[in-house]
Amino acid sequence: MAEIVLFHSVLGPRAGVTDAADCLRAAGHTVHTPDLYRGEARFDEYDPAMAYQDSIGFGELLRRAAADAAHLPSRLVYMGFSAGGVSAEWLAATRPGALACILLHAALPLRALELDTWPATVPTQVHFMRDDPFRNQAEIDGLAADVRAAGGRFELFEYVGAGHLFTDPSLPAEYDGAATETLWNRVLALLAGLGG
Repeated sequence: MAEIVLFHSVLGPRAGVTDAADCLRAAGHTVHTPDLYRGEARFDEYDPAMAYQDSIGFGELLRRAAADAAHLPSRLVYMGFSAGGVSAEWLAATRPGALACILLHAALPLRALELDTWPATVPTQVHFMRDDPFRNQAEIDGLAADVRAAGGRFELFEYVGAGHLFTDPSLPAEYDGAATETLWNRVLALLAGLGG
């Protein structure tokens, strides 16, 4: 069974993060859910959430993510929802021992993180709805090229629809139960194949 660090989206540690962690724990995995907002905020809408995140700053969020992972074992799976995918991707690339990187509604090319190379031993799985308004295909393609150039395995899974955080049942305008079930089956299959 894997040990996983799961980072919340720009909206903060909503119920959808707890639901995801519960799904993974039910399959036997150990899951950590750091609160990068340090208990100070949780949002229902994107605009105020993005403003709050900007007030913290990109560098500080990565510092907090690294601090939250520092006491954990090196052999971790890094997973993140949307903006939380930045922390997951950065730690998977920079912290030795990463087992996998799973990005839910997120992807950035390495240059956006000021990184040069991806660890070849870290498989990467990305999930997006096809018409997600926050989706940037060039960024997805850039990460895919970076991972494959390093000799790593990259998988992109697409779902029909326009929701962004479509796995979060507490966001009924975006939630898609069927797509969510398929997503978690794919995530669990990746985790089952890690062998450790």
